[in-house]
Amino acid sequence: MSCSVAVSNSPVFSPSSSLFCNKTSIISPSPETLTLPLTHVKFSPSSSLSPTSSSSPSSPFRFRLQKPPTGLSSSSACVSSSSSPLATGPVSGPSSGSPQTILKRKRPAKLDIPVASMSFGSLVTPREVRRDEVEEGRDEYYSVYCKRGRREAMEDRYSAVIDIQGDPKQAFFGIFDGHGGAKAAEYAAENLDKNILHEILRRDEDEIEDAVKHGYLNTDSEFLKEDFRGGSCCVTALIRKGTLVISNAGDCRAVMSRGGLAEALTSDHRPAREDEKNRIENMGGYVDLCRGTWRVQGSLAVSRGIGDRHLKQWVIADPETKIIRLKPEYEFLILASDGLWDKVSNQEAVDIARPFCRGVAAPEPMLACKKLVDLSVSRGSVDDVSVMVIQLKRYI
Repeated sequence: MSCSVAVSNSPVFSPSSSLFCNKTSIISPSPETLTLPLTHVKFSPSSSLSPTSSSSPSSPFRFRLQKPPTGLSSSSACVSSSSSPLATGPVSGPSSGSPQTILKRKRPAKLDIPVASMSFGSLVTPREVRRDEVEEGRDEYYSVYCKRGRREAMEDRYSAVIDIQGDPKQAFFGIFDGHGGAKAAEYAAENLDKNILHEILRRDEDEIEDAVKHGYLNTDSEFLKEDFRGGSCCVTALIRKGTLVISNAGDCRAVMSRGGLAEALTSDHRPAREDEKNRIENMGGYVDLCRGTWRVQGSLAVSRGIGDRHLKQWVIADPETKIIRLKPEYEFLILASDGLWDKVSNQEAVDIARPFCRGVAAPEPMLACKKLVDLSVSRGSVDDVSVMVIQLKRYI
């Protein structure tokens, strides 16, 4: 906006024409006039705001401004020129009968601030709905319950195949505990049973342990070709022709109830085990204690598993296998990830599960699984917890 300025008497102001003026020199008695003392200001002659001659020595310039809008509510509170920084328009004097005009500041637009996550340097973004809990089963055969820990997504997986080749006495079960992502656990859950059965059909019955070993190794080598990250611990149970074949690689565990007594059928593969530590060191690796946990190359807390490409030289996929002939005193089998076994002992697990599996008209192994998971969580487990209960009497 341009305006014109008329200079009174002299281009140089006298000391009386100070830049600091009193209120009476700022606010004119007229609602249309605003008088301001200015220095060294020039305006173009074409301005629509023409100057008028000074009416007093203390206010050498006077500007004629357009009349402000008068449609605002007269009920607005009166604000004095000395106390309200929001009154930007002309204010009428006490003798004026026109309503006082107050221009109010508009409310700023709402800011859309993203919510920061608990991790540094990242923001919460929309993602697929995650499954915090998974349950499945046929109570007369098996039940499985999985619950996510504090990770962004659940990394545990399971496998349950019954009526193999149409035979109700044949089945395959597995729990897979992923680390560094769920890809390895997913791959093992989908393919390990097929690879083991394929190797069994190629061999004689007395070579079943070798067949299971090659099934694990083939699954591992095929997964590594997929160029995925991460790895998975495994525990599997193959029931075939009255025989229970238990295998594991990593720290997933199998525990059987034998007349109410807990019997561990697997041994956890961790670097703290003397034989595992010696094997790793003999292959040129090392085992280090990090934050209270023994780790392979100072990184991984298990010494066997599927995947783990960057540690494959030391973290092998060879399983340990135990073959047991089923007997009537073998009541049920618990397969679980270390999320359970780190907080619940073998005998505790059997004691909690047994009332839901034995001596009742309608067994409820699903409740046994949930009770075990809830107990682990109540004791402070922050890991994924997966528990499977298998009714062995169905396969005798």
